Amino acid sequence: MKDPIDTLTPMGVMVLALLREGDMHPYEMVRLLRARHDDRLLTITNGTLYHTVARLQKTGLIDEIGIDRDGNRPERTTYTLTDAGRDTVIAWVRRELPCVDRETDFRIALAESHNLERDDVTALLRERRDALVEAHTMHRDGLAKAHAKGVPPQVLVEVERQEALLDAELRWLDTLLTRLDGDELRWGPNDFDDTDRYLAQRKAAQQ
Repeated sequence: MKDPIDTLTPMGVMVLALLREGDMHPYEMVRLLRARHDDRLLTITNGTLYHTVARLQKTGLIDEIGIDRDGNRPERTTYTLTDAGRDTVIAWVRRELPCVDRETDFRIALAESHNLERDDVTALLRERRDALVEAHTMHRDGLAKAHAKGVPPQVLVEVERQEALLDAELRWLDTLLTRLDGDELRWGPNDFDDTDRYLAQRKAAQQ
């Protein structure tokens, strides 16, 4: 039997992360994801999200807790996060945060990393930094050797781009780690400001 972490899709992770905030029906999930512009991370469609919810329920990561029959609206089934779901989404974020070979998964893990405690995130990102340094060194040294051998520059443009991206990410990551090491950046699942805005956003998504 597969580990639940291995069956999670990026959309599944986002659904589980939403349910960490409270019980929701899928319509609210879609509206919240779009209101927060999470569609920049992956394509969000009603069909994909409803299919994901059904699969998560089948694997025991979420559970149905009630059906809303308000007025003329279609029935809306509300779901809650199970203990297994809570553990699985955290384990998935922990697994993907240090990885450098799955860009989409990393972006979602980073977006949900506030669900982890500061020390945990810092350790995982330092692990990622080590892998980035290794990859950057390989690209930088490879370019130098290629230029020394007279390799035509036009065939090296992709390698040049990747080296530049790795260098930029390392500089960004060092800045983030410095902020995490200090008091400037509030962090953690229970350390959020602007509660009124959040509650208003949730209420609007429930309409």
